Amino acid sequence: MEERPAAADGAGDPEVDAELERLPKVPIADLRSRYRELFRTEPPKAFGPDLLRRGIAHRIQERAYGGLSRVHQRLLDQLVRAARSKPNGRLELPRRIKPGSELIRTWNRRTYRVMVMERGFAWEGKTFSSLSEIAFEITGTRWNGPRFFGLRSRPARSEAEGRVNAR
Repeated sequence: MEERPAAADGAGDPEVDAELERLPKVPIADLRSRYRELFRTEPPKAFGPDLLRRGIAHRIQERAYGGLSRVHQRLLDQLVRAARSKPNGRLELPRRIKPGSELIRTWNRRTYRVMVMERGFAWEGKTFSSLSEIAFEITGTRWNGPRFFGLRSRPARSEAEGRVNAR
């Protein structure tokens, strides 16, 4: 489904609005039936009335006003495939830091403040192209800059790796 903007005056479809207003009063048996109609599948057993109402409301609005664009749907499909290929099924998305944000890190009892710029990072009057360069300047050793500044979590060690290192 393609994205379609709502009416220019901000008013929605009266039929859609009316159905959404009725949803809170609909009994669960009828919610399950409406879910089957809209999704052409059985509702998940774990879905109580609240989740059924939310799913139904979303689908009603999606049909009336449009869903994700093909580009966004393709991106989501790629993310799902990437997550499924990971052993733990989790996907860590890259964080985008807005220019003007300040990153603060305390290292060896000293606090360091780095400003995110349009192109790079500013620290102590100098501009650096990466956080890793700044982390190296601070510590004297090679660090993953985003990890040093707390923007990326440490990858989970496997159980076997933990046993070998524990010896």
